[in-house]
Amino acid sequence: MPDNTAEAAASTARTTISNATVVDGTGAPRYAADVVLENGAIASIDAPGSHAGEPGTIDAAGLVLSPGFIDMHAHSDLALLADPGHYAKLSQGVTTELLGQDGLSYAPVDEETLAGIREKIAGWNGDPDGFDFTWRTVGEYLDRLDDGIAVNAAYLIPQGTVRALVCGFGDGGATEAQINAQQQLVRTGMAEGAVGLSSGLSYTPGMYATTEELARLCATVAECGGFYAPHHRSYGKGALEAYAEMIDLARDTGCALHLAHATMNFAPNKDRAPELLALLDEAMDDGVDLTLDSYPYLAGATTLSAILPGWASADGNGTTLDRLHHPELLGRIREELEVNGSDGCHGVVADWDSIEISGVGNPELEPLVGHTVAGIAADTGTDPFDVFVDILRRDKLGTGILQHVGHEENVRTIMVHRAHTGGSDGILVGGKPHPRAWGTFPRYLGHYCRDLGLMTLEETIHHLTGRPATRLKLRNRGHVKAGHAADLVLFDPLTVTDTATFTNPRQAAAGIHYVFVNGVAAIMAGKPTGALAGRALRHTQEGTRSIP
Repeated sequence: MPDNTAEAAASTARTTISNATVVDGTGAPRYAADVVLENGAIASIDAPGSHAGEPGTIDAAGLVLSPGFIDMHAHSDLALLADPGHYAKLSQGVTTELLGQDGLSYAPVDEETLAGIREKIAGWNGDPDGFDFTWRTVGEYLDRLDDGIAVNAAYLIPQGTVRALVCGFGDGGATEAQINAQQQLVRTGMAEGAVGLSSGLSYTPGMYATTEELARLCATVAECGGFYAPHHRSYGKGALEAYAEMIDLARDTGCALHLAHATMNFAPNKDRAPELLALLDEAMDDGVDLTLDSYPYLAGATTLSAILPGWASADGNGTTLDRLHHPELLGRIREELEVNGSDGCHGVVADWDSIEISGVGNPELEPLVGHTVAGIAADTGTDPFDVFVDILRRDKLGTGILQHVGHEENVRTIMVHRAHTGGSDGILVGGKPHPRAWGTFPRYLGHYCRDLGLMTLEETIHHLTGRPATRLKLRNRGHVKAGHAADLVLFDPLTVTDTATFTNPRQAAAGIHYVFVNGVAAIMAGKPTGALAGRALRHTQEGTRSIP
């Protein structure tokens, strides 16, 4: 384990933030105060100016002090370990992330399953050469995080990984014994500290689970005190029906529900966000425990292979690549993509103009990054479907993409809902990743709160801190409150903004002055300190917390 002596010493040091405007994460009105940090926690909240001039005091006049932001949809499962300084998220004011998303991550696994998962989500997370996968269980993964990370992290058990571990990567139905085995893996993962279960129901192999199979797993999650966070079966054609399936699961099993990246994308859903919110409100009024997250952008991001029909991706990447050399099967894939709309593409016909290459594993393909499939086809005089297949073959299914399929009116309507939280869905790898990985939280604060006035600052901060803390059952985080962990952000409300763009996505936010993680300054005067004071946050009977 690394020597974290410096972080431990820093967490015990006394720091005072004087004359701050406190927005405490509850949604209550802001107030002026001095806030004292000591031993990793908020020691006291005192009258403004009462500590001015004391040694170790930060003058926060004109700045807002809020809880650290909680990213409810992060894909930093490997990035936090490969680059534990994690500047992409720290620079936004993020102090806690929720990993294990979309039903695909790296625990629990055995050797064979790990190999398949590494191939399958290389477009999300990369597959670093020489990276040491020292864990196999959820508990071992959380222990690895505790070796030293810049932000706190909680973990969801990935349903697709669990299914692969029990049933393999094929598309067959699960037997009673296999469902029982999956339930036991969920119980074990929850006992080891996971906060719930995720699914990726337009991704293989998770999409092969029936509603009944999912209900059995959700019932187990509910028994263990966790929540279900599905990427449901479609965000395009049939999106409302897909949302309804998840709500019915929650209603029937009593499992708390958190809807992942709750968007209404693609042409069939333009202007239909009010219909989604009516569905959510009805469920909440009926007693369903429901929250959701979204990102404040129009484009989505995934892998190029994800839009293949589910049957074409069955049995792992090797078999999928074999199918891409079979003329008859390629004809069938083309028809599903360009005529019928594949389940992997959310039931919508593939629009090659909207699919932009964001990252590749094969260096020979780097010149394609930043270009659409249609644009590449036009430049080379090739059919777009043939370009699609050629890239998949040459990149061994490891290609990342952006999908420009969103609608601004839907984004705005969803983000103001009473169940809403913030989630970046940030992919950190690739030549031109989605800027949401670097810009989500300052974009909420700057563009949508300050510039457009969609929410007050107090409401926005509550969406990004207190509400997600409640969903995660964080015992002492998410609010500026004496005795709580000192996960805090100090920012300028007049200048905070995202600077990351689709052209230049790896750009730190403006206006973030200080970020504290467990009382240690991770960003100081706008610059990273290199501190690794983050902890794995584990589900326990007493709430979600770090374990000494």
